[in-house]
Amino acid sequence: MRLLQYNNDGDFSLTQVFESEIPTYAMLSHRWEVEEVTFDDLMDGTGKTKAGYKKIRFCGEQARRDRIQYFWVDTCCIDKTNNTELAEAINSMFRWYRDAAKCYVYLSDVLESVSVTDDNFHLLLPWEPAFRASKWFTRGWTLQELLAPTSVEFFSRHDKRLGDKKTLQQQIHEITGIPIAALEGTPLSQFGVDERLSWAKNRDTTRGEDKAYSLLGMFGIYLPLIYGEGREHAFKRLRKEIQNSLTENDPHLSDPQSRSCIQDLRITDPREDKKRIEDTKGGLLRDSYQWIFEHTDFHKWRNNEQGRVLWIKGDPGKGKTMLLCGMIDEMSALTRLRDKSATTLLSFFFCQATDSRINNAAAVLRGLIYLLIDQQPSLIKHIRKKYDDAGKPLFEDANAWVALSEIITTILQDPSLNNTYLIIDALDECVADLSKLLNFIVQKSSISPRVKWVVSSRNWPDIEERLEQAGHKVKLCLELNEQSVSAAVSTYIEYKTRQLAEQKKYDDKTRVAVRQHLISNSNDTFLWVALVCANLKNIPRWKTLAKLNEFPPGLDSLYQRMMSQICHSDDVDLCKQILAITSVVYRPITLTEITSFVKMLENMADDHESLVAIIGLCGSFLALRETTVYFVHQSAKDFLLNEASNDIFPSGTNDTHHTIFSRSLQVMSRTLRRDIYSLSAPGISIDQVKPSDPDPLAAARYSCLYWIDHLLDCTIKGNTMNDLKDGGSVYSFLCQSFLYWLEALSLMKSLSDGILMIRKLENRLQADESPDLLAFVHDAKRFALYNRSIIEQAPLQSYCSALVFSPERSIVKVTFDKDIPIWIGGKPKVHADWSAALQTLEGHSDSVTSVAFSPNGKQVVSGSWDNTVRIWDAATGAALQTLEGHLDGVNSVAFSPDGKQVVSGSWDNTVRLWDAATGTALGSVLSPSHLTASRSSQALGTIQCGSGTLQQERPSRRSRATRTGSVLSPSHPTASCYLLCTCPMIG
Repeated sequence: MRLLQYNNDGDFSLTQVFESEIPTYAMLSHRWEVEEVTFDDLMDGTGKTKAGYKKIRFCGEQARRDRIQYFWVDTCCIDKTNNTELAEAINSMFRWYRDAAKCYVYLSDVLESVSVTDDNFHLLLPWEPAFRASKWFTRGWTLQELLAPTSVEFFSRHDKRLGDKKTLQQQIHEITGIPIAALEGTPLSQFGVDERLSWAKNRDTTRGEDKAYSLLGMFGIYLPLIYGEGREHAFKRLRKEIQNSLTENDPHLSDPQSRSCIQDLRITDPREDKKRIEDTKGGLLRDSYQWIFEHTDFHKWRNNEQGRVLWIKGDPGKGKTMLLCGMIDEMSALTRLRDKSATTLLSFFFCQATDSRINNAAAVLRGLIYLLIDQQPSLIKHIRKKYDDAGKPLFEDANAWVALSEIITTILQDPSLNNTYLIIDALDECVADLSKLLNFIVQKSSISPRVKWVVSSRNWPDIEERLEQAGHKVKLCLELNEQSVSAAVSTYIEYKTRQLAEQKKYDDKTRVAVRQHLISNSNDTFLWVALVCANLKNIPRWKTLAKLNEFPPGLDSLYQRMMSQICHSDDVDLCKQILAITSVVYRPITLTEITSFVKMLENMADDHESLVAIIGLCGSFLALRETTVYFVHQSAKDFLLNEASNDIFPSGTNDTHHTIFSRSLQVMSRTLRRDIYSLSAPGISIDQVKPSDPDPLAAARYSCLYWIDHLLDCTIKGNTMNDLKDGGSVYSFLCQSFLYWLEALSLMKSLSDGILMIRKLENRLQADESPDLLAFVHDAKRFALYNRSIIEQAPLQSYCSALVFSPERSIVKVTFDKDIPIWIGGKPKVHADWSAALQTLEGHSDSVTSVAFSPNGKQVVSGSWDNTVRIWDAATGAALQTLEGHLDGVNSVAFSPDGKQVVSGSWDNTVRLWDAATGTALGSVLSPSHLTASRSSQALGTIQCGSGTLQQERPSRRSRATRTGSVLSPSHPTASCYLLCTCPMIG
């Protein structure tokens, strides 16, 4: 490490020191500008005439005032022409800043340092607007220079001290979004990977790779420098090293199957959702939520064993979500989310009705489990048993809720689990299976006093009715805490007014008028204040006073004003189309995807800046998080669908669904093609696939997943009928692009979703209306079911084995025969038509002896010589459950009449009863007084069950060995077991 030191003559020179001899030193943090002094300049004495020399002298003089002899400046203390030295310096830099006695931040774009107070005793800092706008906060390298040192002092261009990291803590937090705990010195390892990465989101570096290299120290990893690899590749290497460092330190997550389990479980990282929500709402203000920690109801819930559930309820826009964000921030400091040595766990989830990923009960449980395992990896054992048998479908199929609820129940009952807090925001935005989630919370809240829940929702009677059944609950109504909420909103108004005044350069009269209008009309509603301030940003300063009274009190009135402004704008048609599209899509869509659905935007997919500006025209109804478009609040979407539907849906929502459907066909027809990722080799597995950059599927991803849903949501009239005719748009698309669509679904790991869509379409069609289309769709379903396994594993096998081994007269095979690779010469002889076998269900490791359908036909159960019973999804062929417990081969299985239970008989002399949804063993029958067995005889035994009798005979070893792979039934000629039973339990 090279350091600068003052000489006796008042000049300074470089000296090299070794790790064991490093003295006390200070460091300079700054922005690189023109005429910086380099290592070579300092060595040959030519640097004194450069503008950057002033910063070096400032650092040295400030260090001398602090009685520090040595100091370090990055421009001249590293020989950047020496690649080895540069790589070592970059990988050591975080540590060097961390070990510095002082870090001086030189802000060349901040000029003054004076503090005054106005008539209302609000502290005014004339330099603060420039401080907040300083480009120092936008540079990639300065992030570690802010976080690593203990002492960080800020200086203006005139070398005047402005304050330090502690005294300017709130301002820095508001500017950067970095949690105060991180600024106070909490070890960075106690913050999540994605959270730390998010701190660098709005920062940039001159060289693309440096944005990744500047983060090395924040994760404590070493990375070789490869300048020229590009930003994306550098970040891929960074993420890989981070993941390796995490798994190497945790034996529970070190094996590949555990890592796959976590990846498949993760539908979202709630920490990322929290950060996105805070950013969308303009940042989290600490003073706006502190009141909750002084509230008696909060103390009653937290400190009393009888307080298991804290329910926070209030009207839209009252700040429930941000209140919970604040609670999470404060409580996490004492949990493993922040302190790895802590024993308390904290898991949370944010429901959002506008995002199909996170608006259902199963997603809530997946999110909660994900964070619990992230903090206590040993808990993964409660998932692995089921996951090893079922794989990813465990979390996604029809029984996902039941499986997940059982998993989290066993986690909460784990003896190693200490105090645990579970927080769920916006129950009212849980669109699917809300009643199941409410019942689960009520039932599980009594499991243990160690587990406490916090939930929030609007004032919905049905939610209240369900939660009233919880025996140990505390209810906190925001409307009944008017004084606390009003004070919090007032604090928020002060913050937003100050922010506006700085950005718009308001004079005192305008600033006071804005603040007064917000206080008088907010009705203690955070969202109203945020929306008004967002609108004021777009109003010229000189018009502000005249426009203030145009913002009416009440959310609906404000939404109506926003809608009225759109209707009178020059871009009314464009805005209405965008609002209509975003109101009916099944998940938030990206900027690239929205260009596929709005004709006026179809040539703008690469013009990100213009798209961002266009979304901004939509009257603050919408917000952007990176490249994804969200509603600013669920109440905004509710208003558009209920109050403004005549404006944005002049022909009804069905017309918008049809627009999305028809333009989906267009974008897929343009985009989808064979080998879209240029994989070349047909044997490449899905695990080896790395998406191209840019992703050629980006514009079509939403369309691939939802085009049939939008088609079926149209009215059965007009154009829709034409679309479903032979030779119509659907028929043309399938004939042209069906295989390309399957390939895309496989690349998106959504082939099972595609099969369900095909089934939906088939159920809609009528043979007398469109016989050719129905025939194609039916054949497509057979093709997809028959080849599902191979296409899921290797997307390009759609054109190889899938086509080659399909029947000669398969419509799909005939249509896409030209896509069979020319290197496939002699083709095998295959059947002319599809056989009676719809699909092959693979998973048993020995002969299958018995199968049965569930009463509703949606599931299949099978028994095997591998001692297991398996339950399958009949529609997609996905394995749902593996039932283990028998000690010998299973020779008979059946569903109960209601489909909720499965019974199995085995050569181990037992009959077992199972819960079909969870796979739990409910009981077994083995009684010496009713069961006789002889291992040497052909008769295995007889079980007396009430009025029923189950008789079994063991087949010979020879017959058992020759039946590998067969599916047997009682009528099978080679079957040597039979079931004669009139027991009501077995059926």
